[in-house]
Amino acid sequence: MKGPLFYSKILLFGEYGIIKDSKGLSIPYNFYNGALKVAENPTETSIKSNASLKHFADYLENINPELVIFDIETLKADVEAGMYFDSSIPQGYGVGSSGALVAALYDQYAQNKITVLENLTREKLLQLKTIFAEMESFFHGKSSGLDPLNSYLSIPILINSKDNIEATGIPSQKADGKGAVFLLDSGVVGETAPMVHIFMENMKQEGFRNMLKNQFIKHTDACVDDFLKGDIKSLFKNTKQLSKVVLNHFKPMIPLQFHELWKKGLDTNDYYLKLCGSGGGGYILGFTEDIDKAKVSLVDYKLEVVYNF
Repeated sequence: MKGPLFYSKILLFGEYGIIKDSKGLSIPYNFYNGALKVAENPTETSIKSNASLKHFADYLENINPELVIFDIETLKADVEAGMYFDSSIPQGYGVGSSGALVAALYDQYAQNKITVLENLTREKLLQLKTIFAEMESFFHGKSSGLDPLNSYLSIPILINSKDNIEATGIPSQKADGKGAVFLLDSGVVGETAPMVHIFMENMKQEGFRNMLKNQFIKHTDACVDDFLKGDIKSLFKNTKQLSKVVLNHFKPMIPLQFHELWKKGLDTNDYYLKLCGSGGGGYILGFTEDIDKAKVSLVDYKLEVVYNF
């Protein structure tokens, strides 16, 4: 048995903001992927994944049947036979490792599933997102359902607000463009749940809530609009503001050794950094108007270009 491939994702804009109804833009990232397989020669990794799937199968058995019904018998039989999720997606890196697994299981075992081939109305997208949020909360405690949605559909998704999402097109890449979005490897694994917990605690303070609404969400929404319109000049202006807000107000989500590097980007304008996913480690997302300059500036770090302007 070998299931279809499901890809990683990158939330270009909207981390944390989408919890509070900011816009967001999520794109598939085909560099990493995962698929359900049955191990012929079990390894330590496949045994660990299989054990995790056992728990997940128990969880899915008790999911609200009005939301989604799974073929639990087949799922459990496959898990007993040694099924695991064979994935190159790094865990705790903010590129959607659990999202791809959720998408793969829904695809394989959900009854009356919504497929990629049908006319994806807003209602169907929201229904999928709700199902995926419920499934993925097994891993994170609270999930928006966006990562699995992106992985399942493998198309860019524009989040206008919590209840308004749509499939979207993004401007095509310029192969020789100097401007780029890149991933910077922090070398540290990030945990989503504690970061979301810090955010939720901060949300209890009025000052933080105001900053989120008047600065963070304002710049996030502007970045999404700029990116989709292809207004690069305005995009970099807003990304710089966003990067500044994150450095000032989301410090716990930025690994300590990157505080200086973050500031250096803002001071030199060689690059601007932002969170990729919930932060705390994993990848950091970077934006630059000149990738060669950014590479010199970040010579000690491994950069992966994900999009060229």
